[in-house]
Amino acid sequence: MKHIPQHIAIIMDGNRRWARKLGLPVLSGHQKVADEVLEPLVEHAAKRGVRFITFWAFSTENWQREKSEVEGIMRIFRHVIGKRWQRLHEKGVRVRVIGDISKFAPDIRDSLKKVIEQTKDNRKITAIFALNYGGRDEIVRAVRKLDRTKTVEEPDLSAVLDTAGIPDPELIIRTGGEQRLSGFLLWQSEYSELYFPSFYMPEFTPEKLDEAIEEYASRQRRFGK
Repeated sequence: MKHIPQHIAIIMDGNRRWARKLGLPVLSGHQKVADEVLEPLVEHAAKRGVRFITFWAFSTENWQREKSEVEGIMRIFRHVIGKRWQRLHEKGVRVRVIGDISKFAPDIRDSLKKVIEQTKDNRKITAIFALNYGGRDEIVRAVRKLDRTKTVEEPDLSAVLDTAGIPDPELIIRTGGEQRLSGFLLWQSEYSELYFPSFYMPEFTPEKLDEAIEEYASRQRRFGK
């Protein structure tokens, strides 16, 4: 178990490139991930002993995409929250959300809050979904919560981040071949191991998660020592 990361975070990249490669509508990649990829990954991570798994599903910059794509993604969110997350709840998964959800439509916000409350006592694994999330945005929002009449220490900022109470990820995976974090978990990724496979997110299987964990286990983590 010492070689199993307790928190794996995933930058879900390549949905659109996967769809274009197969000549499919651009939303097909997002839909496949929602319907066929996320639940098996969460379940397999739990079986391997992972306690937290984070998926970056929508960034603060994603609003700039084509209006039709954004609207399609919102429809997928409604489907996932109403159907797929209910299945996770039935399997004992706790759901949390990080990011500024105030930007979403009221029905999405209300559904998110309902699922978070409904699953809060589940203990099998915590699945965290980063929605309207950006690393800089998170830090700015956190700083606004601080009591700046006092000297601020690292624990003070950690306590007001979206991830308060969640351990930093030991392993961050970005699918699709790009080798950058794009602002994902800027504060929390200080000593994360990074893994950049070439496959797209719709191609992410439990077996590929095993490969990522195996790669993580082969590394020596020194934490600057």
